[in-house]
Amino acid sequence: MRRLIALVLLLLLLGGAGAGAFWYARQQWTAPGPLAQPTQMVVPRGGTAAIADALAERGIIAQPLAFLAATWLTRAEGPLRAAEFQFPARASLREVLQVLREARPVQRRLTIPEGLTVQQIARLLEAAEGMVGDIPAFAEGEILPETYAYQWGDNRAALLRRAKQAMDQALAEAWAARAPSLPLATAREALILASIVERETGQREERARVAGVFINRLRRGMPLQSDPTAAYAAADGGVLDRPLTRADLDRDHPFNTYQIRGLPPAPIASPGRAAIRAVTRPETTEFIYFVADGTGGHAFARTLEEHNRNVARWREIERARAASGR
Repeated sequence: MRRLIALVLLLLLLGGAGAGAFWYARQQWTAPGPLAQPTQMVVPRGGTAAIADALAERGIIAQPLAFLAATWLTRAEGPLRAAEFQFPARASLREVLQVLREARPVQRRLTIPEGLTVQQIARLLEAAEGMVGDIPAFAEGEILPETYAYQWGDNRAALLRRAKQAMDQALAEAWAARAPSLPLATAREALILASIVERETGQREERARVAGVFINRLRRGMPLQSDPTAAYAAADGGVLDRPLTRADLDRDHPFNTYQIRGLPPAPIASPGRAAIRAVTRPETTEFIYFVADGTGGHAFARTLEEHNRNVARWREIERARAASGR
């Protein structure tokens, strides 16, 4: 209040009368501001004076007192909001106040890539600039990998709830449209298998075929023999930072599908929509084997003999790469 009284007195002195004060305020209202280029700024809480000081410190306005006067004179147009806003270059007082009262806050984005584990997703949330609050516990596979919009000051727990709801919806829609006679009893089983498919291949065009191989194995009662499940078991639910070994494949663990038949007890990562769709609408083939082909994709086989040839070719590629130092 003291600053406001001083401002009014200053305007009266500058103008010499009410008309002069009005002319001065009008001039400041429309004059281009000092901001050289568009700028994002988190507008603080604490009242108009705190906002004025912050805007002046960032070079968005030139005179905090003129800003206070303009805010008071236009108070009927609404309160100023504390949020992150984008201010245009050379914004006048009128434009600055319009941003503070009417503009949409800056929409930040957090991308959760497909195939991450709980630990990796938690690290992304922790590092998200502008987010607040603790990260509640969540289970493997509960979060749908997507890009989520948020604003400065949004709560991490709230974003997690949105991501869980998105996964619930995506899984329910895919399960409702599933192919007939799948050897999967529940949507939960589809989610588990989708997490394995997600970790097996990064190529979208391969997902339905890889899913088809696993579906064929489940129908025949064969173990899935998925390397990502063995890696998940070897890392005790984390991310394995070394190549798989024979000991890893031989390890007795509920997630190691070299040692168990059927699905592991839970997902090994968060699958995306494409992997979920691939599992619920798999490609119909006779393939029951696949191995990396050296191009980022896989070579598929119907018989063990054909698969062994593909494995031999892959090992030749690995030896050549090792010899060349790649």
